[in-house]
Amino acid sequence: MLGFVIGALFVLALPRREPAPPPAPAPEAAPAPPPAPRPMSTIEDVFAQWGKYASWEGDTTEVALWDPATKDYSDCYEVLRSGEAIFFRSIPRLTRPVLRHGMPDGDSSPLLFTETAAQRDAWLKAARDENWRAFGDALHGTRPAGDKAKAAQ
Repeated sequence: MLGFVIGALFVLALPRREPAPPPAPAPEAAPAPPPAPRPMSTIEDVFAQWGKYASWEGDTTEVALWDPATKDYSDCYEVLRSGEAIFFRSIPRLTRPVLRHGMPDGDSSPLLFTETAAQRDAWLKAARDENWRAFGDALHGTRPAGDKAKAAQ
């Protein structure tokens, strides 16, 4: 017990440490300047090559252009056609559903195309009807004429 008391007195006799000062606040980083707008010739050139995949409602569609700086489709445009002329207007974001069918395979397109909700619903209905037709044909053991010719070979 004497050892315990001597140990406690020794601990009390040790010099006290002052609490460490709080770390200095890190200097505030200046906000990054907004990226410089891309020239309109960029969207014009890309749309000239990829515009065949656009889904038009009347003479209007929306597209998003891939931006390598943000690594995202962040530059959005409303596209208006008038005869042979195409006009682009920058918009803050896409307002229509993104087109997910009828595009070339792979993720190589520099543009995201949109379609209207009505166009999307019509495509989904056609796909659903085709799936039910194929399911019914498989259930009844019937095949389309082209498949019968292939099976006979």
